[in-house]
Amino acid sequence: QVQLAESGGGSVQAGGSLRLSCAASGYTLSSACMGWFRQAPGQEREGVAIIDRAGRTSYADSVKGRFTISKDGAESTLYLQMDSLKPEDTAMYYCASVSRAVCTLSVGLFVFWGQGTQVTVSS
Repeated sequence: QVQLAESGGGSVQAGGSLRLSCAASGYTLSSACMGWFRQAPGQEREGVAIIDRAGRTSYADSVKGRFTISKDGAESTLYLQMDSLKPEDTAMYYCASVSRAVCTLSVGLFVFWGQGTQVTVSS
């Protein structure tokens, strides 16, 4: 099975940038559908971005043009580059994976989850 650990969260002013990382062990990233999700206080967890085995990506409409999901050459680390951050991006961010050919932004699809890293964007 896959074990995931996020890092890179923190506090930043609106308009700033952060890069989140997710270290993976067990199955390689190339063998799985991987994604980033976020959850704000009192809100349901929502999909942010996903990347499949072939490197194809999909993004939530709210982050298109601002966030970029990627994985390293060894495919042991997943990244989320976040630019032009807004206060509404404030949330706990989680990385997740599932060993399936299908890959969508659906929270219910994913089986393995990290512990999360907090992102706070101030006005």
